[in-house]
Amino acid sequence: MKQNKDLNKLLEQIALKHFFIETLETQHRDRLDFHDVSVWAVKSALEAAYAAGFAAGKNTSTTSKGKQ
Repeated sequence: MKQNKDLNKLLEQIALKHFFIETLETQHRDRLDFHDVSVWAVKSALEAAYAAGFAAGKNTSTTSKGKQ
C-alpha cells in the first residue's frame, strides 16, 4: 500500500509542477477533470516520470545487489 501512496504522491507532484493540476482525483466537473496542456509540458512531465523510474530502478538494483 505504501508504494501506491508514494507513486500517487509522485504523480501528483509531476502533474502540479508541469501542468499546474492540483489533484489527479476525479472531480466530476469538466473544467476540473479536463485540461489543455502544451506539448512541451507533456514532454517535460514524461521526462520527469522517466527520470523518477530510472532513479527507482537504480535504487532497487543497488539494494538487490547487496542482498545477494
